[in-house]
Amino acid sequence: MNPLVQVLIYLVAAPLVGGLLAGWDRRISARMQARQGPPILQPFHDVLKLLQKENIVVHRSQNFYILFFLVLVIFTGGLFFAGADLLLVIFALTLAAIFFVLGAYKASSPYSFIGAERELIQMMAYEPMVLLTAIGMYMVSKSFSVSEIASHPTLLVVTLPGVFLGFLYTLEIKFRKSPFDLSCSHHAHQELVRGITTEFSGRTLAMIEIAHWYENVFLLGWIYLFFGSMPWLGVTVALLVFVFLILVDNVFARLKWEAMLKSAWVVTLVLGFGNILALALFSPSPAAPVAKAAPATLHAPAVVTPVPPPAAEPARRT
Repeated sequence: MNPLVQVLIYLVAAPLVGGLLAGWDRRISARMQARQGPPILQPFHDVLKLLQKENIVVHRSQNFYILFFLVLVIFTGGLFFAGADLLLVIFALTLAAIFFVLGAYKASSPYSFIGAERELIQMMAYEPMVLLTAIGMYMVSKSFSVSEIASHPTLLVVTLPGVFLGFLYTLEIKFRKSPFDLSCSHHAHQELVRGITTEFSGRTLAMIEIAHWYENVFLLGWIYLFFGSMPWLGVTVALLVFVFLILVDNVFARLKWEAMLKSAWVVTLVLGFGNILALALFSPSPAAPVAKAAPATLHAPAVVTPVPPPAAEPARRT
C-alpha cells in the first residue's frame, strides 16, 4: 500500500480506534470491579464536552506546549505507519513527551510539577528498553526501516522473546497504568488531582486525550511488528496485549517511583540486553565471499621482443 495512503488512514482511523479502546478499557475495568461501567462511546462524549468548555490556563504558553505535544504524537505515528526509520520515530516520540512535561512545568502548580517530575522518571525507566527493542529488530531484519521490519519473512518474536517481554513491561509505564500510573491516572479516584494534567482544562485537556488515543494506537502497532509476517496474528496479539494491560492495571497496586525505576532497568538488562547478547553470540555469521579464480588459458600469450633499429652506417669520404 502507498505510504501516503497509510498515513491518511492513520490520521483518520487512529482517534476513532483509540477512543473505542478507551471506552472498552473503562467497560472491562468496571466489569472486573463488579460494576456496570459507562457506555463504550463515553470517551467521545467526554472529549466533545471538553471542547465546549472554557479554557482556563495559568500561562498562555501551556496551550503552546500541549499543541506541539499533540502535533508531535501525530507526526510520530505518521512516520511509523509510513514505514520510516525506527530511530527517527523514537526521537519524535521522546520529543513529544518532553513538550508534555514542559507544559506541566509551565502551569506553576505543585501537583503538575510533581507529575512532570514523575513523567521524567518514567521516561528514564522505559527509554532504554525502547532503544533496545529497535536495536533487536535491526539485528534480525538488518534494517531500521519500519516497512522492511514489518515485511520480514519470519516472526520477530521467535528470535526476540526477551525483547518482546521487556517491551511489554514498558508498555505498562507508557500507558500510565497501575502499578506505574505515577504521573497521572485515568481512574475516577484521581480525576480532580490528576498529577501532570491537573492544571489543564477545556480544549487543552481534550487535545491531551486525543494525543493519548493516537499514541496508544501507535504503541499497539509496534506490538504488531513482532508478528508482521502474519498480519492477522499481529492484530490479534495487539488486542490481547491491550486486554492484558487492563488486567494488570486492575490487579496490582501502585508502586513507588524507586521500585518502578529499578524494576524497569532490571527487566531491560536481563530480558532486553540478555536477548540481544544471546542473538549476537549465537546467531550464525554470514559466510565470507570466496574469491573466484582466473579462468585457465589453453596457450600462454606470446611474448614479443622489440627489435632494435639498425645502426646507421658512417659516411664515406670521397
